Amino acid sequence: MSPVLLFFNIGGGEIVFILLIVVMLFGAKRIPEIAKGLGKGIRDVKNAANDIKQEINSSAGMDDDLQKFKEKVEKEKKDIEELTGSVKRTLNR
Repeated sequence: MSPVLLFFNIGGGEIVFILLIVVMLFGAKRIPEIAKGLGKGIRDVKNAANDIKQEINSSAGMDDDLQKFKEKVEKEKKDIEELTGSVKRTLNR
């Protein structure tokens, strides 16, 4: 079943009831037009989301400096832990 339908916990009876209300409100002739507009809207949102993802991924090249900095910090942290480890051992004796 569709994740959206599971999110709203909608069963088969509820879907039929909703479709009946839609037919009563808009008429059978306008349903394909509404579905087409809905599909186009969903497609536009997906395209926009994909564009944003691509933009984020393309700007990820700037993260190289951040990654180098993180590696430097981790190296310094390891060096400090090695130094303090010997101090801790002498204090525990």
